[in-house]
Amino acid sequence: MSPEVDPAALAARRVVYEMPGEVIQTAARYQAADGMWQPMDIYYRGDRRAGVPAPAVVIVTGYPDAGVRRIFGRDAKDLASNVSWAELLAKSGFAAITYVNTNPVEDLHAAIAYVRVHAAEFEIDADRIGVWSCSGNVPNALAALMQPARSPIRCGALLYGYMLDLDGSTTVQAMSKFGFVTPAQGKTVADLPPDLPLFIARAGLDEMPRLNETLDAFVTRALDANLPLTLVNHHRGPHAFDIVDASDASRLAIRQVLAFFRAHLGSADDVRF
Repeated sequence: MSPEVDPAALAARRVVYEMPGEVIQTAARYQAADGMWQPMDIYYRGDRRAGVPAPAVVIVTGYPDAGVRRIFGRDAKDLASNVSWAELLAKSGFAAITYVNTNPVEDLHAAIAYVRVHAAEFEIDADRIGVWSCSGNVPNALAALMQPARSPIRCGALLYGYMLDLDGSTTVQAMSKFGFVTPAQGKTVADLPPDLPLFIARAGLDEMPRLNETLDAFVTRALDANLPLTLVNHHRGPHAFDIVDASDASRLAIRQVLAFFRAHLGSADDVRF
């Protein structure tokens, strides 16, 4: 993090798009990979129909929460960006899930497995789960998307993220020096399920070192493989445009993320947009 960035101010930044409606936030706990119980929040639409299972979207992190707390003074699930994304997803008719992790890779799988086992209690459709991730957290989400038998996920939205090291690149692997996990190291686009819908948001003016090189290489390979890919290029967007760039283009990209999840997780009967 550069010295001019104020962690407290960054932690308080919300998504630049708002929707009307009420949200119910439910505190829960899940059994993490080490057997300990960790906090989890589930956000629901305020006027949802009781007893009707909702499709779920898990907000994926790729950094241990102990490190997040040292930097921002709060867990990743309590960053205003993640809270406001969860609220947007909930207002759109999804159960949005945030969680605390000790081991980002194993605890992601543990959180999803726990939600699926307790789907009836949480009023979640265990067969309609998607993931959302951004920036340096994306490699963890990508690795989960490559393991459908272990973590059955229907779709994923990945925003301005470091993707895969292809063609000899070590850019993504270098993220581990900063504490981010890179569990898809050595994998390629061919390791993704061929019918798994992906949404990629690209920030055309992304200033993160070589990020767009990894993203562009990934998109090229995904198109070569004819994967079901939706690409939105916010050509004037900076990194983290969803929280730092209050433009019409940013708000449009955010709405497109929500529409993507509706298309691949929901129906007109039980999800509104």
